[in-house]
Amino acid sequence: VQLVESGGGLVQPGGSLTLSCVASGFTFSISPMKWLRQAPGKERELVAYISSGGGSTNYADSVKGRFTISRDNAKNTVYLQMTSLKPEDTAVYYCNAQNWYNYWGQGTQVTVSS
Repeated sequence: VQLVESGGGLVQPGGSLTLSCVASGFTFSISPMKWLRQAPGKERELVAYISSGGGSTNYADSVKGRFTISRDNAKNTVYLQMTSLKPEDTAVYYCNAQNWYNYWGQGTQVTVSS
């Protein structure tokens, strides 16, 4: 089983990034997916959730209206489109697949700074 995130980097406040997470080794199309993040000195927090078919999504209040989670089950990939980024969005972002299992990626660093 693998979850491989990519797309992180350094961006200025107000900028945008799109994270990708490619899954393998399990049946991605039946798995709800989440993006979580962990900032230095803080606990890991849920950012966004998407149901297996993509018809249901939920977001943390702090990112509503700025972030969009989506998935392409044909490509075994979940995305997190992030716009209007703020310094407080700086964190390591992880994708997570949880059903009767709980799989994590290695994380990708997002740094929002001028």
